[in-house]
Amino acid sequence: MTSQTGIRSVAERGRVHDVDALRGFALLGIFVVNITFMASAYPGNLVADPSFASPLDDAVRLMVSALFSMKFYLLFSFLFGYSFVLQMDAAQRAGRAFAPRMLRRIVGLFVIGAAHIVLLYGGDVLTTYAAVGLVLLAMHRVGDTTALRTAGVIYAVVLVSLVGSTLFLGGSAFMPGEEEALANAAAQTQAMLGTPADIVGHHLGGLGLLVLQAVSLQGPTALAMFLLGMVAARRRVFSGLDGGEPILSRIQLVGFPVGLAGGAAYAFLGGAGSTLATTVSVATAPFLAAAYAATLVRVVHGRRTAWVGGALAPVGRLALTNYLAQSVVGVVLFTGVGFGLAGRVSPPLLLLTAFGVFAVQVALSAWWLRGHRYGPAEYLLRWFTNGDRPSSRA
Repeated sequence: MTSQTGIRSVAERGRVHDVDALRGFALLGIFVVNITFMASAYPGNLVADPSFASPLDDAVRLMVSALFSMKFYLLFSFLFGYSFVLQMDAAQRAGRAFAPRMLRRIVGLFVIGAAHIVLLYGGDVLTTYAAVGLVLLAMHRVGDTTALRTAGVIYAVVLVSLVGSTLFLGGSAFMPGEEEALANAAAQTQAMLGTPADIVGHHLGGLGLLVLQAVSLQGPTALAMFLLGMVAARRRVFSGLDGGEPILSRIQLVGFPVGLAGGAAYAFLGGAGSTLATTVSVATAPFLAAAYAATLVRVVHGRRTAWVGGALAPVGRLALTNYLAQSVVGVVLFTGVGFGLAGRVSPPLLLLTAFGVFAVQVALSAWWLRGHRYGPAEYLLRWFTNGDRPSSRA
């Protein structure tokens, strides 16, 4: 334990533990969604693989759409904004200017994300976070009221644009027909089984859609969540929590009914393939994400369930390493450079695989942190950010 850690207050340690546990939890939810895109090109083309059309397959797809899709991305974005303030605090403690340090961190994150897209997974979020992080950096001195109003306006603009697209352009105005989408998905899945060059080509082939989604939906909603997270960190929302706060119960009482109803509507209306469904999800997903967060906070402070936080926090501390490692697993399992299982794994088995891989990450993260302060990716990013080589030993 370092001297810096030793002088932290109990509340500060608890806050960091809660945030790390939430980040680990968010990584699980993100992987449950991402693995479906890693395993086949059909989800990316917004159609179901006809090879897996049993009632159980359909039920699992609906469950993932209702409970996971578009929820954990928001939670992870909120935590990014929260950690942004922690970076400010760290820069102040180190006596260094925050803006240049954060700018280097953003550049490093973008470079890692670009390599991630090319080599591992075309659905990368790191480049989007880096680009939007520049906006957050430019706004880091604004007051809480301005930040909250800006987040609200951004979210309102996204919703209005989606409603307008649904009413005036139709829910699938820019999407190919089902037959064409199925043909594209089959060809792209086959490309995933090809040579390394074919796989890189497959990743780069989806770059246009990635940019479009980042500009129209993921980027703006991420910025809104960044701003909310920044305000929450300024107000030390996670400091000194004991899990019994009435606000947590109120968040659950509102968030679960609204969020679950919205998630079900999103799933049954067609998921990402329907603009109407996407509109419903954008409007309601924050409620479910907040309910999940409140529930986890209560769980990690429970007498009999505190072990959950102990299991999730190490994963969250190594969030970047674990996020990249999930993509490595995807390449090894599904592409032609590994076991070549693309298009061969059913939705139920994919769900089990996601939880199995995450369980391994839980164990490996705890083991790694017994001897190291940072994960491999965190170490490299910190080195680039600070300009000097950090100590790697715990």
